[in-house]
Amino acid sequence: MNPTRLTTFALTGLLALGGAVASAADLPAAIKQSGVLNASVNAIYPPMEYKDPATGTLTGLDIDLGNALAKRLGVKIVWSESSFEQLMPSLATDRADLIISGISDIISRHAAADFIDYFKTGAQFYVQAGSPAKIPTDLCGKNVGTSRSTSFPKNIAAWSKINCEAVGKPAIVVVNAESTVDARSQLRQGRIDGAVQGSETIPYAFSNEPGTYRALGTPFTTGYQGIAFKKGNTQLRDAVAGALGALIADGTYTAILTKYKLQGNAVSTVVINGATN
Repeated sequence: MNPTRLTTFALTGLLALGGAVASAADLPAAIKQSGVLNASVNAIYPPMEYKDPATGTLTGLDIDLGNALAKRLGVKIVWSESSFEQLMPSLATDRADLIISGISDIISRHAAADFIDYFKTGAQFYVQAGSPAKIPTDLCGKNVGTSRSTSFPKNIAAWSKINCEAVGKPAIVVVNAESTVDARSQLRQGRIDGAVQGSETIPYAFSNEPGTYRALGTPFTTGYQGIAFKKGNTQLRDAVAGALGALIADGTYTAILTKYKLQGNAVSTVVINGATN
């Protein structure tokens, strides 16, 4: 599948035409009339989206980016919280105009949604600080936990086939946890031997429990998180793509990622449906 790329050059041309793509003028009529962009989020994935412990308000990289996109488009963004399993259905039933919630752009989701890829990510093994494991293959034959609602269980199984089973080692036993928080809890309690979560969440998680965990190797997948839109809603998708391009060009995007110390996860080009697996 060939991704659709809106290069900086193309975006510059679009923005020159009266700022069409990056303003409310090019939004769907219903959104222009209401002045509201409805966004769905699963706020349990710090630092991407979570509840501020002190205030209970939504915060995180995705929240900041969504707010900046809405400002660029001249509308108000209204956030609604949802379980991860209900994120995609919220698009299908028009309860949400878009999802910006650390959701991976994977080909299997393209039948129902289009994705503007805005953030690079990768699956990362980690263990307790005192674990004897030195390299990722030390987890072959061991119990490794991860959030069941993500693509990580399949990622781990695929990695295990190549790096464990193909060389005569026992397969990793994937333990499906309710969330990354649950996986860390099971690891801390010694119920599993290792865990996997997105590389972008590792620094935040480790900083909250100093000396408890350590990363094992480097991320073993390369992928993108995307802003998801209902299939066929190209007018809204392209308006947001233009707004993202403008935020990249004026430095707002980089400033948001830098705030969360994740500038290394930045994209330089707006890509639509860039998943390769």
